Amino acid sequence: MEVNEKWFVIINPTAGRGRGLTDWPYISKLLRDHHVRHEYAFTERKYHATELAVEAIGNGFRQIIIVGGDGTIHEVVNGIFVQQQVPTREVLLAVIAVGTGNDWIRMFGIARKYSEAIRAIVERHSFLQDVGRVTYYESNYRQTRYMANVAGVGFDAFVIKRYVHGVGQGRGGRWIYLRCLLQALLKYHSTGVKMWIDDEVVVKDLVFSATIGIGRYNGGGMLQVPEAVPDDGLFDVTVIRRMSLARIVYDFKLLFNGNIYRNEKVSMHRGRRIRFDSSPDIFVEVDGELLGNTPVEFEIIDRAIRVVVAERFLRQNQA
Repeated sequence: MEVNEKWFVIINPTAGRGRGLTDWPYISKLLRDHHVRHEYAFTERKYHATELAVEAIGNGFRQIIIVGGDGTIHEVVNGIFVQQQVPTREVLLAVIAVGTGNDWIRMFGIARKYSEAIRAIVERHSFLQDVGRVTYYESNYRQTRYMANVAGVGFDAFVIKRYVHGVGQGRGGRWIYLRCLLQALLKYHSTGVKMWIDDEVVVKDLVFSATIGIGRYNGGGMLQVPEAVPDDGLFDVTVIRRMSLARIVYDFKLLFNGNIYRNEKVSMHRGRRIRFDSSPDIFVEVDGELLGNTPVEFEIIDRAIRVVVAERFLRQNQA
């Protein structure tokens, strides 16, 4: 099949509380002004971005721009893995962020200003990042998904569940997420968790939360895996064991300043394969998307997708 040299743009019209739709005329003008030849389509439902990515690659596109947030990135990455036309590395992925959290772009230095994001696309500075294969259970059925950034088991997923409920009632945004987080602190209880890394049991304890990272940021700028490297072939895993509510509130700032490991109840681990089991089952979220429940397993896929990044990110990683 002939390769299409244009970019295919996948726009989530509901991202950023509607900015995907309202800002698209301006974004499309900037693309034209920068001579970025493209075709485009709007998502119409959940997981439609996955379908559009598969269709675009089947039609010969090898360059995809996402106009959306972390959830749209998650869906498109899954589309790149679902398709069987080409190796995943042969698809170049770029992001113009209009979402709420925009955690993936923070890792790679992509600007939120549209003109600067498009300049990065024109300059074509690219990077091969790792991807995680996630196996989990939903309604007692084994499922597989792919992650591009950060996943959470336990409290983090419980917060996402509350946030999704709020969005369903017409609320959304970073501050709503923080409110859901604070409310969840009063309701969530630590659970008995067993964690394996590369087939070795490393945690068997009451666990409040576990965060699994390829990137560093989640939850709208939190640094729960502050030392994660997106192409080292390893997950960073932060485990927060049971602690008092007063201590959680006191150390809340550590979630944002990169010093989370100063708390003696927090431990950091690294590995290629991470597995969790719990009693009772607890929720799992990936890239801010609520999936199913434990047991869950994460497997790293080395340098699996090629993404457009800021030039300064490449300079820092080559230093």
